[in-house]
Amino acid sequence: MPRLCLAALCLVLLAFPAGAAAQSRVDVAVGIGDQNAAIFDSPLFQALGVKKVRYFIKWDAIDREEDLRAADAFVQAARRRRAQVLMHISSNNLTIRAAKLPSVATYRRKVRALIQRYRPMGVKTWGSMNEANHASQPTWNNPRRAAQFFLALRDMCRGCTIVALDVLDQKGVDRYIRRFYSALGRRKSLARIVGIHNYSDTNRNRDSGTRLILRTVKAQNRRAQFWLTETGGVAKFGSSFPCDPAKPASAERRQARAVNFMFTLTRRFRRDVKRLYIYNFTGDDCVGRFDAGLVRRDGTPRPAYDAVRKQMRRFRR
Repeated sequence: MPRLCLAALCLVLLAFPAGAAAQSRVDVAVGIGDQNAAIFDSPLFQALGVKKVRYFIKWDAIDREEDLRAADAFVQAARRRRAQVLMHISSNNLTIRAAKLPSVATYRRKVRALIQRYRPMGVKTWGSMNEANHASQPTWNNPRRAAQFFLALRDMCRGCTIVALDVLDQKGVDRYIRRFYSALGRRKSLARIVGIHNYSDTNRNRDSGTRLILRTVKAQNRRAQFWLTETGGVAKFGSSFPCDPAKPASAERRQARAVNFMFTLTRRFRRDVKRLYIYNFTGDDCVGRFDAGLVRRDGTPRPAYDAVRKQMRRFRR
């Protein structure tokens, strides 16, 4: 009898940590955004077990052969790896305040062609306009048109999962959100998924921008859910987050700290946030203006990659 009791006790003790781990698991799916199809061949990328990826594409890419080839390669590589693609419609000119705003009819014509091309390849998750309130996008000062684009995309892609509004956590974002929902009128309830780019919060160790977006959207549609469609630790961004290409160690450590805080934010708002897309996998060794890559040009991992790998153990794919 004592031996049987001891065996039973061991079984209980062995089961407890597994149960505790299950309870601590965060019900948020983690994916990665990138523009480079080569990520799918990286052993480091494969080791993360990512099943959701994000790719942004110019709204008139159907007229741009080079853009189509790049998007084809990404979607096909994702399909081979059984990864679900969020394809986000974006500006055709990222120069600040230079992008021309297409008419709804033009948007319909060009984006419908993209849907017809990529839906048969398995792309059923779309975003109507990437980072709609940023000055690199044609809708930056026209939330009404952003609302019209969402309704057009929803009509063209029946049965698709659609990110209705996608915003950066910058000054005035609450006003933009209210104007977007006001333009929808009685159709507010249709805008169920809202994307957030919370680089400012993630890299400045705060939650004010994310909290403001959640509060403002929920005042318009209390059933809305949120995806962090683009966020991450920044190794380099202009003068705010400097990085010396010859001595990047300190910047890379700062980036890793931001990545850890990104996951802290995600856990903090996990009742509302359902997906997290980290941007991005491929770094450029701090040569360009913006670098948030988890790996260096030579494919070696940065500290940020190690942080992501450890944190993802508690999250869904």
